[in-house]
Amino acid sequence: MTAVYALIIAGGDGQRLGGVRKGDLRVGGVRQIDRVRAALGQVVEPILVATGPAERAIALPNHACAVSDLDAPCAGPLAGLAAAVAHLAESGVTQGLLVSAAVDSPFLPTDFVPRLIAGLAAAPCAYAAWGEDFYPPNSIWRLEALQALPRDIVQAGAPPSLKALQRVLGAQKVDWADASDGNPFANINTIGDLLALQRIALN
Repeated sequence: MTAVYALIIAGGDGQRLGGVRKGDLRVGGVRQIDRVRAALGQVVEPILVATGPAERAIALPNHACAVSDLDAPCAGPLAGLAAAVAHLAESGVTQGLLVSAAVDSPFLPTDFVPRLIAGLAAAPCAYAAWGEDFYPPNSIWRLEALQALPRDIVQAGAPPSLKALQRVLGAQKVDWADASDGNPFANINTIGDLLALQRIALN
């Protein structure tokens, strides 16, 4: 069986939330980072957590490892993905599948990983969607297709975003619209988003 590694993208600084680390926010009494970890299910441990710049700290779930951004003119989810690929390569892992998930997706579906694997088929990557809404950080990647990414990030030669990278690679869309009445990838960018998702969690 192909090994499946996992990355939680948690490097954002939550500026629109007053600088609160999104992973530490609780939805329904549970930290978002712990909710995402639980939804990822049985993947290779330790799970990687992209924390952004090296000086940022975050309380990790059990059996997790922090990876900080490379020294490069790039930040955000793309930088987190590159850091994870570099970390795995340093450990001798250059093949297999890497599932990535945004830390502010508290209702990530429990079939997230198997459905992405099924939707990937022979493509180099696939991203999650709910109808017309799509979520580049919530994706699956063939590690073989990403081996040049850390070098390209450092040399400022990479695509400017995860969306652009997926476009270059010819990503598949994996749609949950037929499986969920509500958007399972709804995320938290504002206090209003947080309150709305709290209400869902408590119902």
